[in-house]
Amino acid sequence: MSLGGASERSVPATKIEITVSCRRPDVLPSPPPPAVVVLYTQSRASQEWREFGRTEVIDNTLNPDFVRKFVLDYFFEEKQNLRFDVYNVDSKTNISKPDFLGQAFLALGEVIGGQGSRVERTLTGVPGKKCGTILLTAEELSNCRDIATMQLCANKLDKKDFFGKSDPFLVFYRSNEDGTTVKIDVYDWDRDGSHDFIGEFTTSYRELSKAQNQFTVYEVLNPRKKCKKKKYVNSGTVTLLSFSVDTEFTFVDYIKGGTQLNFTVAIDFTASNGNPLQPTSLHYMSPYQLSAYAMALKAVGEIIQDYDSDKLFPAYGFGAKLPPEGRISHQFPLNNNDEDPNCAGIEGVLESYFQSLRTVQLYGPTYFAPVINQVARAAAKISDGSQYYVLLIITDGVISDMTQTKEAIVSASSLPMSIIIVGVGPAMFEAMEELDGDDVRVSSRGRYAERDIVQFVPFRDYVDRSGNQVLSMARLAKDVLAEIPEQLLSYMRTRDIQPRPPPAVNPSPTPAPEQP
Repeated sequence: MSLGGASERSVPATKIEITVSCRRPDVLPSPPPPAVVVLYTQSRASQEWREFGRTEVIDNTLNPDFVRKFVLDYFFEEKQNLRFDVYNVDSKTNISKPDFLGQAFLALGEVIGGQGSRVERTLTGVPGKKCGTILLTAEELSNCRDIATMQLCANKLDKKDFFGKSDPFLVFYRSNEDGTTVKIDVYDWDRDGSHDFIGEFTTSYRELSKAQNQFTVYEVLNPRKKCKKKKYVNSGTVTLLSFSVDTEFTFVDYIKGGTQLNFTVAIDFTASNGNPLQPTSLHYMSPYQLSAYAMALKAVGEIIQDYDSDKLFPAYGFGAKLPPEGRISHQFPLNNNDEDPNCAGIEGVLESYFQSLRTVQLYGPTYFAPVINQVARAAAKISDGSQYYVLLIITDGVISDMTQTKEAIVSASSLPMSIIIVGVGPAMFEAMEELDGDDVRVSSRGRYAERDIVQFVPFRDYVDRSGNQVLSMARLAKDVLAEIPEQLLSYMRTRDIQPRPPPAVNPSPTPAPEQP
């Protein structure tokens, strides 16, 4: 599902609490000087670092485990860069450059995507000196995740308050701060919006939960009628027939439990992109700035890679003639290795993409189905929730195999897989909008896609007018990635897959004393 143009920052999916520990080298004086950690966050627009907060100061230990935690808003679709500076301090309040012990740079997604949402980084920044390490643990902060499902039956009790002819609905209120008492109002639905109040009753969570074993009947009372009528009994009854509670799991639960995001790239090498040696080409490799293809790849890949432990990404091209015989291929590995199309990191994907531009001939036509089916075959092999596949297709024009692509998407919609399509250049992308099932679910041969797994956006809608490529990439990533967490959750829910418990974490060993 596409989310439109470059919008304002969205509401965070959740809040993340970061716990910090340090392991300093055993070369400090005894007792060790007090230590403090300062967290900086980086602005998306200006790239400036701003202090976010500090831990407390801890004395007399090489291995401080700080109690004060940092609570950050978490946006999966954004690259949230963090910097942790560690200082040895001589007083409780003063820190200065000479006391600087080291620093670590990483993204919030790296912490969440680490094993058990925990990472350890070597501190750097002081040439020729061992600075120790910093350990970071992420914990999601959330309110109650229990979802209560109830089956209720409304019944008449007297003729003047006749539930049988009404269309009742219930409104639930928490009556006290701890939520133990629940007030429920009963209304008669009216199409013009002036709903008639029938009555009310009160209960508690504990009492509601008894309906797991027995029916519970509540009298619906109307206070006004009760005051006016001496013989008033009630305005009907509501019977609770069943009550069940399920836990709502979050995206972070699955990532913390070990679910990996597998990222695959497919790039359009058709001739309509123009000669890569010419500045007018959408593939032009300028020494001064990235092409739209490279920006789209970096924008999406640099975020998703934080949730893939091996950082190996299959990367393909389509629509080119390959040397030496000039065979047309709609799914060739960018690294020219048919046995292993994986590239090391996003930089490795970019290098292979640039190398392919130098060796293949841009040709055509534009076929999506082969690469969609390739990723779908991999996704079909793993259905236990340990892997979720994200395919990024970057293209400049009209699709030539629409029928086959629709069939591939419908088949893939039942798999742990999402597809992102980014259109580059000035072309009209009406066909791509058809694949993005915002309004009408994609169908093929009478079958409809089980889930909406395709998101399409034209890159031109996100280009910063001032030429700030970093901002352009951030805007693009924000919209094309925003729904990946919910798509992952929808797959897990339909398959009743619960997140695995976080893996046990071995305590970090104390750094060995530095050798003379």
